[in-house]
Amino acid sequence: MPSVTVGELVTLTSGLRLSCVDYGDASDPAVVALAGPTDSWRSYRLVLEQLLPGVRVVAVSQRGHGDSDKPATGYRVEDFAADVVPLMNALGIGRAVVAGHSGSSLVARRVALDHPERVAGLVLEASPTTLSGRPDLQEFMASTVARLRDPVDRDVARSFIVDTSSRDMAPDFVDELVDEVRKVPARVWREVFAGLLAYDDLPAVGTIGVPTLLVWGDQDRLVSRQMQDELRSRIPGARLVVHAGAGHTPRWDDPSRFATDLAGFVRDLPWDQESG
Repeated sequence: MPSVTVGELVTLTSGLRLSCVDYGDASDPAVVALAGPTDSWRSYRLVLEQLLPGVRVVAVSQRGHGDSDKPATGYRVEDFAADVVPLMNALGIGRAVVAGHSGSSLVARRVALDHPERVAGLVLEASPTTLSGRPDLQEFMASTVARLRDPVDRDVARSFIVDTSSRDMAPDFVDELVDEVRKVPARVWREVFAGLLAYDDLPAVGTIGVPTLLVWGDQDRLVSRQMQDELRSRIPGARLVVHAGAGHTPRWDDPSRFATDLAGFVRDLPWDQESG
């Protein structure tokens, strides 16, 4: 499989530059993949290297993450979501599947709610129903995030990766992810997680009108099966795929299966000549 190692900076009309990798043929149906909080586009690298022909994936380091610009403020769910359509415009993408992991699945949902004409479908990996007021996240904020200083301690970054993944990840890939997490300033961590605690779109998800795929690992200790069942009941026509033995990030546990799930979902959508 080809190796994906280098991204590019894409400048939005706002002047903000986002680091991303644009993988696949520009004429193919597109997926905009939003890495979870503190992760960069490199967290999708193994999936890209397993990607089947016929799908274009733009994996993104959101503002404040990876090698993307890090403005002084603007790290709420709504702020991240507001960057997605301008990024699509800059890359000449009319409509796309928007994929998001963990807290960034809320960003993907926000894009679908605000710009349904630009979203062909959603892939929500380890998606919570909501993180608003969640006690474990409040405790994480108080015990860890509030105490962070720059540069973020390597042990803290490693713990954040290891605690949300399986034990079978290759050590060099873990090191790569840790290096990326440490690029996120402490102030961005604080604003990101405060934003997640304050955000709740659950009352609105019933109005999402695009096909939705929920991907969840049955060993996920952070996001429950009950949450998946609730999202499936609330989002019209949503479908759930369970990765047996996978943790909070199924695409790290089995990138080949995730790539197959993604490609199958994209290919089954009713794309037309103006939607790719």
